[in-house]
Amino acid sequence: MISECTEASATAAVQPELRPLAAPHLQACLALDRRCLGGLWSADQWEQELADERRPGLGLWHGEALCAMACGWLVVDELHITLVAVDQPWQRRGLGRRLLAALLARAAELGAAHATLEVATANQAALALYRSLGFSDAGIRRAYYRDGGDALIQWLRLPESDPRDQGCG
Repeated sequence: MISECTEASATAAVQPELRPLAAPHLQACLALDRRCLGGLWSADQWEQELADERRPGLGLWHGEALCAMACGWLVVDELHITLVAVDQPWQRRGLGRRLLAALLARAAELGAAHATLEVATANQAALALYRSLGFSDAGIRRAYYRDGGDALIQWLRLPESDPRDQGCG
């Protein structure tokens, strides 16, 4: 059985715990994907996402319930953010910002110098979040989404990671 983040759990004083996403989290990722994004990825796609070390993913957990997640693909020195989802009862509580900041920091540790993403031009909450983290508009993809909506392409230069902070030595 998959635990869901409920309205009651979202009002709890305890902050969700940040953990890397891994293969055992497949069902929780699928369930949150369905609730938040209408099933953006199939089970096979999620299996690949969770198995590939070049695809960092982080989740915020309230007990055994996955409340929010963010994933990306590392390509050379770039993090392509592929997914950000926060369960409805947990929205507007800073979880998206917390997840993205952690994902960007992890990508910098892994050698990424830039991050990019696509965001629906109509998604004002996401646009505000990404801009508050320093992302800037770099272009537009017309009719990018299934519903025909346009996407803004956004970029961010990541701060250089200090090798002394990576435990090497």
